[in-house]
Amino acid sequence: MTLAALPVANAATSARRVRLELRGTLQGVGVRPYVSGLARALGITGWVANSGSGVTLEAEGPGAVVETFVRRLGAELPPHARIESLERTDGEPLGETTFRIRDSVAGAVGTAATVTPDIASCAACVAEIFDPAARRYHYPFTSCAHCGPRFSILDALPFDRANTTLRTFALCDACRAEYGDPDDRRYHAQTIACPDCGPRMWLEDAAGYRLHAHYAAVLAAVAALHDGRVVALKGLGGFQLLVDARNEAAVSRLRERKQRPAKPFAILSPDLAWVEQHCRVTPRERELLCSGAAPIVLLPRRAPRAGEPVAVARAVAPQNPLLGVMLPTTPLHHLLAAAFAGPLVATSGNVTGEPLVADNAAARERLDGVADLWLLHDRDIAWPLDDSVIRVVAERPLLLRLARGYAPQSIALATPATPALALGGQLKAALAVTLGDRVVLGPYIGDLHTPRARRRYERELDDLCKVHGVAPASLACDEHPDYYTSRVAHTRSGDVVRVQHHLAHVLACVADNAVSGPLLGVAFDGSGYGSDGTVWGGEFLRVDGASVRRVAHLRPFALPGGERAVREPRRAAAGLLFELFGESVFDDGRFALLADLPAAERRIIRQMLVRGINSPRTSSIGRLFDAVAALLDLVQFSAYEGHAAMALEFALAATPTATAYPMPLRDHDGASVLDWAPLVHAMLADLRDGADPAHIAAAFHNALAAGIVAVAEHVGERQVALSGGCFQNRYLCEQTIAALRAAGFEVYWHRHVPPNDGALALGQAAWVARCRRPGAA
Repeated sequence: MTLAALPVANAATSARRVRLELRGTLQGVGVRPYVSGLARALGITGWVANSGSGVTLEAEGPGAVVETFVRRLGAELPPHARIESLERTDGEPLGETTFRIRDSVAGAVGTAATVTPDIASCAACVAEIFDPAARRYHYPFTSCAHCGPRFSILDALPFDRANTTLRTFALCDACRAEYGDPDDRRYHAQTIACPDCGPRMWLEDAAGYRLHAHYAAVLAAVAALHDGRVVALKGLGGFQLLVDARNEAAVSRLRERKQRPAKPFAILSPDLAWVEQHCRVTPRERELLCSGAAPIVLLPRRAPRAGEPVAVARAVAPQNPLLGVMLPTTPLHHLLAAAFAGPLVATSGNVTGEPLVADNAAARERLDGVADLWLLHDRDIAWPLDDSVIRVVAERPLLLRLARGYAPQSIALATPATPALALGGQLKAALAVTLGDRVVLGPYIGDLHTPRARRRYERELDDLCKVHGVAPASLACDEHPDYYTSRVAHTRSGDVVRVQHHLAHVLACVADNAVSGPLLGVAFDGSGYGSDGTVWGGEFLRVDGASVRRVAHLRPFALPGGERAVREPRRAAAGLLFELFGESVFDDGRFALLADLPAAERRIIRQMLVRGINSPRTSSIGRLFDAVAALLDLVQFSAYEGHAAMALEFALAATPTATAYPMPLRDHDGASVLDWAPLVHAMLADLRDGADPAHIAAAFHNALAAGIVAVAEHVGERQVALSGGCFQNRYLCEQTIAALRAAGFEVYWHRHVPPNDGALALGQAAWVARCRRPGAA
């Protein structure tokens, strides 16, 4: 039921009282002050309060005025507020004479409010910190009812100061007056603070000595950055490592210390003007950069004009035509950016492979030897949060990392489900919990290879259940028996539901788009445990309710060395060539990729493939990308996940073509298989003829898009859902969408959650909802 559909009172002037229970993103976004102000403007009496399930209010007045109040409430909510559902109850008038904001009321267990993501500083707060006459001049923790930390400081619901990490900071008289003033933008703002009563900041050196405090600490940190030093900044959701993005030596030194040899760094831009000078920015991308979420946005670089210095050091994003750029998000970032007046590398505060550091003691220990100085504060972080990453694809934002500004994300279910906890995957781990007719997907945690990452994962698992008041009846996990998340599922109480990796990908897209079946799901990624025990990754699944069938897949090939082949695309290429030509390929001097291998390694790879030892077979599109990138000599060793696939995408940027290599759909032992063999033969012929690698890369991508259309036409379902990490590739995603639409299909791709493994938990929860409905036998 929507607010606009609520009935109008029969008697316009008779007294009337209504109670509204609102659920959605309603806490920490100024809803209660807005409701109070609207009520006072209309002469409505009653009250409003946060509750465990959202916002509850009672409104009393003449019937027509009450209905006006209700309708305006739905149409004029604050910018970041969202109503997901409501319940209305009509009651008897009580004769109240005022409208007030009441203390929070309890909500039903398991129907907790949608937690509000953290919101970037509003224009009024930014102006205030740069106003010498303002009480909060240069104060780095300035916020109001419309901006500031939310989820990152939350310990429990409702979103009241006592339930946040700000509870230890008692308000001074001036802040208390603002808090209680209905005409002030800090009226009932739970994050209110000032230099007299709020968190404090200081700068430390490697020995732990406090060098400067307050704004002097910012200026000293800026001076150190200009000198090429690395500063560890405690930001909103965790630590960031900062360094001058123009200083080649400083950026390279950070790479060495962080143990991150090639993966791109993000840039904190001083302002929008710098971004537009050095990147090509569309109106949609500009809107994202300046939004309340303020994510990292991937943008194509502009070539420097003649005589113009390079915008950032080569080491920021080696061999990458894109820059990941964000604008200042907090008052502290605004102060730093304004004082530095240039681009800063702002990368996650960790050593590669470790989780984000979020508290001072851990930062001193784990960033020792990485940072030269620490810019610290005493506001604790309850939920560590990386920066969200977005790329605009097909004129729509595509989240690549769900974190600050967007997490947690609430997604509607077609039908209510029993309480369930979904544990996600091994990489880009994130958790999800079902709350009646919704799934709440938590933020990106990271890869679960290290003990520290696993401890953080289990802590967030417990916290997610605690915040939402859920004791899950079911635990959903990946089918892979060796994923850490799968092992955790069996240590907890509840029915364990194992969900095939690529089915979870498809269902995440389905839930994200609120689609009903039947449909064809396309899951293209690096790898996932297949139901037949092999490594899947180029999958076509027909989904209809709780019925799932694998209707087609990529032709499999072997990966010599298993996991090592994931790190070395040249091994994937060796497996592909062996599948095509047999053992003789190792004696064929035409393939420099194999001829250049050290003799001992070539002999081992040959034996593995011939004997089928440690050479799992895979239908993975991601590994096909790796093999093709290696054959084009773009990447032989991957420095990070997706390295080879990104290089192949970037290779086509210069000269796109409509040419597509042949990739027919064939019947093989009763299964429909996309056969890459003709594609590889055609590609090798082009390589021998000296064709432009950009043409080859484009023809490869076009072949994949055409192959998806061929399968869709063969299966016959008119709805097609695209998911999996390969659809982070803008060219592939856009070509596939265009080709499917041209063929008359209705296409869905991700809207609010990532297509990669970061959304597996959503898909797992959606599968439980299909199979475990309340009251079902």
